[in-house]
Amino acid sequence: MNQVEAFNQYRSKMNEKILAADNKVIKRLFNLDTNTFAAGSVDVKTKEMIGLACSMVLRCDDCVKYHLEKCKEAGVEEAEIYEVFSIANIIGGTIVIPHLRRAVEYWEALKTAGS
Repeated sequence: MNQVEAFNQYRSKMNEKILAADNKVIKRLFNLDTNTFAAGSVDVKTKEMIGLACSMVLRCDDCVKYHLEKCKEAGVEEAEIYEVFSIANIIGGTIVIPHLRRAVEYWEALKTAGS
């Protein structure tokens, strides 16, 4: 199993367990997240790039992976991804560099998985 499959399998399995607990607050939080990234006045592609930059600045590797995959699905090109990486590193500072490395690694895995 490759890196992309492993991440998605784990994420799905754990989301099912979490949602099965039937906690109203958690369900509403998940729903709010889904609706936030749906098309609206701002298109999905732009929202996912914003989500990626914010996730990098907040240093959440799982969120970075998630938004990288959504960016790929939304048609974000590699040059655009690297601009988002640049913005995140300028805003977040050099502490974001380790997350940049892992983001580049996952982006490469996504490109391979899509071949």
